[in-house]
Amino acid sequence: MTSIKTTYNKNSKTLLLSFVILFFSFFSYAQESNTYNVTVTINNVKNSNGVVLLGLHNNTTFMKTKALKNVKSKIEDNKIHITFKDVKPGDYAIMAVHDENENNRMDFDSSGMPKESYGMSNNPMSYGPPQYGDAKFTVTDKDLKLNIRF
Repeated sequence: MTSIKTTYNKNSKTLLLSFVILFFSFFSYAQESNTYNVTVTINNVKNSNGVVLLGLHNNTTFMKTKALKNVKSKIEDNKIHITFKDVKPGDYAIMAVHDENENNRMDFDSSGMPKESYGMSNNPMSYGPPQYGDAKFTVTDKDLKLNIRF
């Protein structure tokens, strides 16, 4: 009788533990934050030489070398179409550069002016350095599609 009771207690503990693990697995899955896709199209790349480098930035990373997410796109018929996946809700800006020589950076002339075409989200027209506030957009509760001009 004792061995039957011991076996019953072990089996019920195992079963209970299995249900607890299963419950918390479902609960943690339900608590995952939603993410969205931000799709970018550039239709006016000067030529199909090289690649287009794009960086997804927040206020802290804007105009720094390290973006939150970086992507590289081949150019076909002077156009690109890429998607930043799994973007959490928040404020962001996208910077893009046509890296014609594929050295993975923007090139500048001796006066500090860019040699390669570039653009930003919202397509601001400015004569000074890019500003986060001009390029900022908000991811809320749906996927976004943006067009950037060079």
